Amino acid sequence: MEEEVNQELNPLSSPPCLHLISAFFAMEPNACLISLARECGGGSISNGVQKLILEHCINKTISNDNAPSNLYVKNFLKKVIAEVESSGNEVLNGLYDRFAYYITSVNDDVLAEDNTRVCKKFSFLFPQDCAELPSCPRSMKFEIPVQCSLNMLDGGTGCWIWPSSLYLSEFILSYPEIFTTKYCLEVGSGVGLVGICLAIAKASKVILTDGDMSTLATLKQNLELNQVSERDMSQGGTEDTNMVDCRYLSWESTSECELQGYTPDIVLGADVMYDPSCFPPLVRVLSILLKPNNSNAHQRNGRAMGSPTHNGFMYNQIDDDNKTTASGCCLRQSESDCNDNGFSACGGRAEYADKLSTNSPGFPIAYIATVIRNVDTYNYFLNLASQAQLAVVDITASQKPLTLLPYMQSYDRSSIRLLTLSALCD
Repeated sequence: MEEEVNQELNPLSSPPCLHLISAFFAMEPNACLISLARECGGGSISNGVQKLILEHCINKTISNDNAPSNLYVKNFLKKVIAEVESSGNEVLNGLYDRFAYYITSVNDDVLAEDNTRVCKKFSFLFPQDCAELPSCPRSMKFEIPVQCSLNMLDGGTGCWIWPSSLYLSEFILSYPEIFTTKYCLEVGSGVGLVGICLAIAKASKVILTDGDMSTLATLKQNLELNQVSERDMSQGGTEDTNMVDCRYLSWESTSECELQGYTPDIVLGADVMYDPSCFPPLVRVLSILLKPNNSNAHQRNGRAMGSPTHNGFMYNQIDDDNKTTASGCCLRQSESDCNDNGFSACGGRAEYADKLSTNSPGFPIAYIATVIRNVDTYNYFLNLASQAQLAVVDITASQKPLTLLPYMQSYDRSSIRLLTLSALCD
């Protein structure tokens, strides 16, 4: 038994251990980390789990500017030590030493200030049966560090990690065929997580926009942090798939002429539907960006132009029981054709993704991920979209992304909806 308790754990061969390390660098709540630590130790935080925490979590933060904040590390150490002591096990001296350092050597004011703007590293972990997925690296994971705010009020809403940005990132990496070789534009890009995933999916052109200059500065920092180069369009940058363009775009003040200068294949947005006062300018921006840009493209009367074949309904309204009322429907696929990830098989997934992405040439489509916080607010957006001749289709149930962030207990996927928007012809 002694040998089993002291056995060194290998994070590469143990999913629970990998999840614990990933959750630590994503700065998940302490309760989540303690739960994962117990899972690693078979019910308790064993000596082997403590070594894992010390060597692969705590020590990795030393002299690392892109690590969790000192206050976060201090609080985690406190929780781990208390958990081990309460179970009657022996605490590693190394954990005591690191905790003593934070108590004696780091001022509380410094800790608090250090905790306002942090670096979270999101590890997108691919299931073993997805090795052939174009977006899946040999290591079976992508690590994306981003500078962000812990408090939504610090640095503006754009520097906050919105849950829908995590969902949309998972969607992009799950269905890279949709975005590969496509001109993609994101509205309200925030910290840039979605844009970095678009670069990973090898979109041919990526334009990230935001209406806040300080948020744009953070966005550019994160692109540099992830070695995604910003393309200077004014200087005629080269067509490098690892380069993107960051632009200031105010929904309220941007002109129609300026918006018509963009001709994206795909428009994206994550949690852009939270402030009803912003809906009219947002819908105006979307309606202009989604106008057909190919005069020879085939038009379908009474249908969304170039709307893809996917499983879902064109929704006009949602009632108080969170049930939708459909005005028209698209083709549906039997639920039995999909597994828990929404994939029937690797080949079936690729075929379906191809159908979803092959909208008629010249007819852009938007993917909007959103949390419905208020029914009336959501219905208001749908009514405005209808007035602007935009078809809104909910594909949440039918086009599920892979669960690439399985360790994030703070991220509630069930609260998020994925919508497509496309222009209706007269």
